[in-house]
Amino acid sequence: MLATSGPRVLLIEDDRQLAEMLSMLLIEEGYRVETARDGQSGLHQGLTGEFEVMIIDRGLPVLEGLDLLRVLRERAVITPALVLTARGALVDRVEGLDAGAEDYLVKPFEIPELLARIRALHRRHLAASTSLPLGVRLLVLENRTVVDPRSTDDAVALSERECGLLAVLARSPRQVFTRPQLLELVFDRADTIGTVDTYVHYLRRKLGREVIATVRGLGYQLGRP
Repeated sequence: MLATSGPRVLLIEDDRQLAEMLSMLLIEEGYRVETARDGQSGLHQGLTGEFEVMIIDRGLPVLEGLDLLRVLRERAVITPALVLTARGALVDRVEGLDAGAEDYLVKPFEIPELLARIRALHRRHLAASTSLPLGVRLLVLENRTVVDPRSTDDAVALSERECGLLAVLARSPRQVFTRPQLLELVFDRADTIGTVDTYVHYLRRKLGREVIATVRGLGYQLGRP
């Protein structure tokens, strides 16, 4: 089933077979994927679209991958980028990082490592964001509200603690957090485990029960709102 609300990935790869394989793999992992087969198309999509992660091959036709990346950085596109390449020498890796890549992976690569690196880049993107995705809604950190970009309805205001709890879950949407972990990350030393449950209840009352999922015997994670 195609993802409709997952992180958005721009995949720029001219090897058709590899691009199709990676696209299918990422979709199965819950990402929304747009692909480009040459540097010029990738540049256009990178400048006009909004993505959480970019995966860029170096040996692209029309516009070489690092030249593409340099232009994006010059145009203030800050989306984290992973460069895929067959060039694994130290000088090539340094050149890729200096061009603006956050990570550099040499072909052939192992799929679990690629997925782990993409998750790390996505976390970096979320850490720097002023808003975090909650399905089709957004948690706006600046004013502690939840909004639906598709609707003109009023935003839902959150308290500082409600916002902090939801932000922790939204920054790592696949992770299950135990109650002690959430207590340490969000609340004060004087609070008890029951405080976590209380604020989960508050958030569900404001945003719907599906916003936070209970993982029986473990704790909580972001739901599928």
